Amino acid sequence: RSDIKMQYKQLWVRNLKLSDAGIYTCEYGTRKVRTSLHILNLTISLRGHFLQNEVPELILIQNSSTPPPHLSITLFDSNNNRVTPEIQNKSPQEYIMNLKKLETMDSGTWVCQIHSDSPLINQNISFDVKVLGFQNPDLERKYATVDSPVILSWRLNSQKIKWREGFTGQLIWKQQESAKSHELLDFNVTAQGQLHEIKKSNNLLFEIPERKAESTIEVKLPKVHFNHSGQYQCQLEYERRQAQSKIELVVMKVSAHPAGPLSRGANVTLTCQVSGPLAPDAYLLWERVNGTKMDIKNSKQHEVKLEVNISTAGLWSCHLIEGSDKKFSFHYHVEEASVWINSVIIGASVGGSLLAFALGCLCITSGISWQRRRQRAKRMAQARQHLLENKTCQCQQ
Repeated sequence: RSDIKMQYKQLWVRNLKLSDAGIYTCEYGTRKVRTSLHILNLTISLRGHFLQNEVPELILIQNSSTPPPHLSITLFDSNNNRVTPEIQNKSPQEYIMNLKKLETMDSGTWVCQIHSDSPLINQNISFDVKVLGFQNPDLERKYATVDSPVILSWRLNSQKIKWREGFTGQLIWKQQESAKSHELLDFNVTAQGQLHEIKKSNNLLFEIPERKAESTIEVKLPKVHFNHSGQYQCQLEYERRQAQSKIELVVMKVSAHPAGPLSRGANVTLTCQVSGPLAPDAYLLWERVNGTKMDIKNSKQHEVKLEVNISTAGLWSCHLIEGSDKKFSFHYHVEEASVWINSVIIGASVGGSLLAFALGCLCITSGISWQRRRQRAKRMAQARQHLLENKTCQCQQ
């Protein structure tokens, strides 16, 4: 592993090892020159290939002919930001450093700066970090109204970091954390970053969009139902390690009781409901478009169902608001019954009352007549009985 270049009086050593450390003597005639070779070796766990939220471990080992000096170590990430690791000293020759949980944006070339005053050491060691994962937020919320379409999308960074090895994964759905999960699709990614997907379940009506960006996993629900809400988790696996990203689908529905046009003087109850728990700063709000402040009603904290009792027709809107942001709305049009329908309703009510009164009077009259006929028939029967008794007596005499 070594060569001597006589014209430059140089010794070249390739592929240095820790055991190469020590004192080297150059003899030229009667002259002797000594130099000390100090070896540093920096290794990173998992060969620098990590999944999202994994914690790398760096090990720095030094070897020299003299007692090893105390080293000052400074790390800079791929964005040239200073990183303070947790350093553990097993021995003066070895430093173990634990970094923070990695994110996809940490992919790139890192630099480890090593400094010592005696002996004087100023050395920069660069190393590559590749973090495979999702570019989505940690827990993303997606909002949809009943019967509307929605696309759930997960963006991988496999092409951006030129990941050389394939990985596999799956997309599952469950309504709650403890509920039974349904596997929607399996996927794998080639070394060229191409996705291959296999639909696994028919429990949920969904589609896999054909046109999409590379290294993006998408699921489309053409017509959202209220029970399609819940957690959609995309999980990828590499060398028996896993990383996942969740999208929480929140669905809103609106109903009216009684349904149909609003007649004059009547009331209707509008109900707005969302499928899952709301964020701490989120609430529901009912309002009538172009209405007054009297037409506004807010839900209480953590309330996922809001009812409003109205007597005014028009366009009513239920909004889900987080902080100061209006996330999405559901519009419901309350129709007003036309004039002739109101007249028919009023006429039917009056006619019904008169008919009931007439029927009542008829029933009373019929009852009185029937009672009189009954009494008359009873008197006639008594008279016939009396007359029969008298005739019998005369015959006996």
